[in-house]
Amino acid sequence: MFQLHNRRYTGSKYKLADWIIELVNKHCVGDTFFEIFAGTSVVTSLIAPQMNKVILNDTLESSRIIYNAFYSKGEFDSSKLATLKEKYSAVKPANKNGYFSENYGGKYFSLSDCRKIEKIRNRIEKEKDLTPKEYAVLLASLIYSMDRCANTVGHFDAYRRSEYVSDKFVFDLIQPLDLPDTEVVIHNEDANVLAESVAADIVYVDPPYNSRQYCQFYHIYETIVRWDNPELFGTALKPQGRLLSDYCRVNAPQVFADLISKLNCKYIVVSYNNTYNSKSNSSRNKITLEEIETTLKKKGRVKQFSKSHQYFNAGKTEFSDHKELLFIVKVKQKND
Repeated sequence: MFQLHNRRYTGSKYKLADWIIELVNKHCVGDTFFEIFAGTSVVTSLIAPQMNKVILNDTLESSRIIYNAFYSKGEFDSSKLATLKEKYSAVKPANKNGYFSENYGGKYFSLSDCRKIEKIRNRIEKEKDLTPKEYAVLLASLIYSMDRCANTVGHFDAYRRSEYVSDKFVFDLIQPLDLPDTEVVIHNEDANVLAESVAADIVYVDPPYNSRQYCQFYHIYETIVRWDNPELFGTALKPQGRLLSDYCRVNAPQVFADLISKLNCKYIVVSYNNTYNSKSNSSRNKITLEEIETTLKKKGRVKQFSKSHQYFNAGKTEFSDHKELLFIVKVKQKND
């Protein structure tokens, strides 16, 4: 079964999570953890057992479904899901193209795999007597199964050009997390708006820092979840104008400063990777290290840590001595 971290995701902190959590435990005190740009949410998943409450947020609809599948306390029947897995695994490709196979067949997936994916997605939508948790588990399982066989480098900004894309799709289930003693709250909102209404002891901030828009990197998963057949553009076959982030634009420093000023917490933990001088425009950070430091110092006392780490690279970006930086801010309280 798929575990939470078993998917390819740009900027995933899976290989850094133990280091991040070790520093959080050493320098922060609290039992409420808020990951405001949750992405894969791998940091939350590992720290959750020691917290009374965790809060997750991401603007992508596909992320919301995945969080509900792994984290939510809703009811689900494992034997029912296992039976559905066997049925979906035996699905044969449809005889004709639908929207999904017409657009993506032979590109992001083989035509046969697209027809299977499309057929399974339609069946999930038509299943009777699914609980909200079971519905989320099936959709998340479809996403993880697609990720395993996608003809890409790990995102959907482009596909590998090939005369023949082989059949690789196999449907498997995700394994929901077991967090009986931890309250979980899931949001699907703009981080800067949400920051005004949520309080937590520790807030972990890992925003996008360059021009790569996550809504476009993972647009196929957004379409799978929404099942809305959007109009597509360009060779990458992406919808336009869906959930574009200001953190990927020139006004990112101002947007980041606005977020930090709004956070209601005791500690702020910020991840930052030092690609500001990257030769690739798309990889180059929109916020400088100096801007990060200046903004955080206004909020409280800042400690900085670093660790060598190989960043995401699709093969066109040259950058040596890459480091992941972690800032921990002890926020100034009103009586300090």
